[in-house]
Amino acid sequence: MRTAHADTTSGDRPHKDSQPQSRPDLLIADLRRMLAGYLTAQEVAEINKAYLFGAEAHVDQKRLSGEPYIYHPIEVARTMAELQLDPVTIAAGLLHDVIEDTGVTKAKLAREFGDEVAEVVDGVSKLEGLAFESREAEQAKNFQKMILAVAKDVRVVLVKLADRLHNMRTIEHMKKPKQKLIARETLDIYAPLAQRIGIESLYLELEDLAFKTLYPLRHAVLKREIEAGAGRKNTEFERLLRKIKRHFKNAGLDCRVEGRKKHLYSIYRKMKEKKLPLSRIADIFAFRLIVGGVDECYRALGIMHGFSKPVPGRFKDYIALPKANGYQSLHTILFGPRGTTMEIQIRTREMDRIAAAGIASHPLYKVKDDGKASGVIRTRQWLQNLVVLNQEAGDSAGFMESLKAELMPDAVYLFTPEGEIISLPKKATALDFAFAVHTGLGLSAVGVKIDHRMRSLSTRLRSGQTVEILASGSARPNPEWLSFAVTAKARSAIRQYLKNIRREEAALLGERLLAEVLEKAGTRLHEISRERLDQIVQWAGEKDPPGLFYRIGTGDQIPQLVAARLLGSERAGRPLTLTMDRATAIQGARGVVINYGKCCYPLPGDVIVATINPDRGMVVHREACPNVYALAKSESSLVHLRWSEQLPDNEEYSASIRVLTPHKRGALAVIASEIARLGSNIESVSLEDHAAPVAVINFVVSVKDKKMLDEIMRRIEGSVARTEAHRAGLKADVRH
Repeated sequence: MRTAHADTTSGDRPHKDSQPQSRPDLLIADLRRMLAGYLTAQEVAEINKAYLFGAEAHVDQKRLSGEPYIYHPIEVARTMAELQLDPVTIAAGLLHDVIEDTGVTKAKLAREFGDEVAEVVDGVSKLEGLAFESREAEQAKNFQKMILAVAKDVRVVLVKLADRLHNMRTIEHMKKPKQKLIARETLDIYAPLAQRIGIESLYLELEDLAFKTLYPLRHAVLKREIEAGAGRKNTEFERLLRKIKRHFKNAGLDCRVEGRKKHLYSIYRKMKEKKLPLSRIADIFAFRLIVGGVDECYRALGIMHGFSKPVPGRFKDYIALPKANGYQSLHTILFGPRGTTMEIQIRTREMDRIAAAGIASHPLYKVKDDGKASGVIRTRQWLQNLVVLNQEAGDSAGFMESLKAELMPDAVYLFTPEGEIISLPKKATALDFAFAVHTGLGLSAVGVKIDHRMRSLSTRLRSGQTVEILASGSARPNPEWLSFAVTAKARSAIRQYLKNIRREEAALLGERLLAEVLEKAGTRLHEISRERLDQIVQWAGEKDPPGLFYRIGTGDQIPQLVAARLLGSERAGRPLTLTMDRATAIQGARGVVINYGKCCYPLPGDVIVATINPDRGMVVHREACPNVYALAKSESSLVHLRWSEQLPDNEEYSASIRVLTPHKRGALAVIASEIARLGSNIESVSLEDHAAPVAVINFVVSVKDKKMLDEIMRRIEGSVARTEAHRAGLKADVRH
């Protein structure tokens, strides 16, 4: 049986009811009218057949809202009909729950509606009959299954997004904890996925619905404030709209001018990122200009810059440099009346269609690389590359972390020496650039020139740079490349090469890498006792030392950690002391990618352990962190660490502070002022939605050590105690 919301993340089930449903012709009538606008009568009839089949399969089921379950598949199909998707996708939307929630098999679907419909429905269906360690593991496994299906047929992801959208629209019928889980997953994965494949209408609504569910008070306050000032702004907005239209008419350029209001989550995110009040978010309203051709886009840009002065540094040309999902448009910010600004988007009709529908804007199976659909082709390739990401991740948790990184919307745009544009994710390195140009170039890279200056392959890139990769026919990938390569393509190619070289070569390479680390610590490999070496071999799950060396040589084991384990027992209280390039203060970690867990924010002085994954390096946690043992794949993947006795002078660490106080005016200002007075930087601050009169304020601040954190917490409590608010009953409960 399927969930009441027909979603892989929900744990509720549809329930049975003997009451008759409404007549099928009444339920499907509106959808048929939509489909008749762009499909043939025969195609509409086939979709109607799918509806009748699904209605019969779900005949005894109702949703948590009490309505017949078939309403959900119809709404999913309606969303896809608005995007004018093909008959197979619409039919699959109507049938997307029958394999999972009813007795219908994939084989029966194939006999009734063909293999294509059956494959799409099966791709959306979650795994059944398996036991999972946690909800996160189940989520990851089901998403991995969907990604494999997407590689075969991209329509799977379109059905899944439409399914999630309707679930979010009706999420109020679920229990609050389940609402929060699904909304967070929507904001982290499904909305960015919709954005990445270019379907603007879906990702904007998914973001707003998730925002409303996760932060209902913030959503309500922001909506109320915007509506409160809407009268004056709407009047100004309409006046500007008429003025712009008249300006283009006088210029003799045929241009459709549309006004659009920014959605709430976009405004909230901008307020949070730039730490601005709503009153300073001036470009809540924006204008979109639709013209006939590319040359007219640039002419319209000139007309608008003549209409009002542009804000310096705020122009973006996504026509010459399209986004990875194929989005093209000119963006500029202009000074508006009374100190406000207004956002202007300029695009052709074809660009506007692609912006709204993304990968769904072209036929999904007969797309030719004629330039017009190049963005769609790149998006399809990106979806198929997620399969490589899945294979390379090693486990479900690693896949989900890598997927979230891939879904980050930020990108950098770079140039080859010949002027070709290469788009890469934010934080990509020169090595990622080499593999993006050609896998062979990446495998043979030895250096790089960035803007004609020699740099290392690990250098992070910035938009606008010209990158020239230096290669050698005798060069070979280094396992240490995995510590800074970012893109799935680069990491997969490196690991594939390392695993394909002769086992003897890999073992020799691994032995040499381990010997080098030990030598830097003042020990030679041959000085390690065979008994101790055998213990570490057993810990690594290998049969003999060559097996351990092979895993080091192929990047499956980190030589620094193996060395630390080899030396730990023999040195009895004299652990290996090394430092990273970024002045990491952890012993035994040179050359290893280190991240500090944001669930517990470890600080010097804390007892610490790390979870290990060869692809992601070490994630350091406090030993008491409740997440650490859940994140560790096994006891052998836990590393017990200690802080260096000599901490770097200028190193700062993030720490969390949670303050619970009664709602009193000025409390936040008092606390923030005290933090700043002690020389700490506030990295982020958030207010939790909490029942009045209690306010819950979460800070992430920069500190040098636990002593500084304790002083900040003490001063916060003291400063609140000295305020008028304290005499009125305000008392801070400060926790780390």
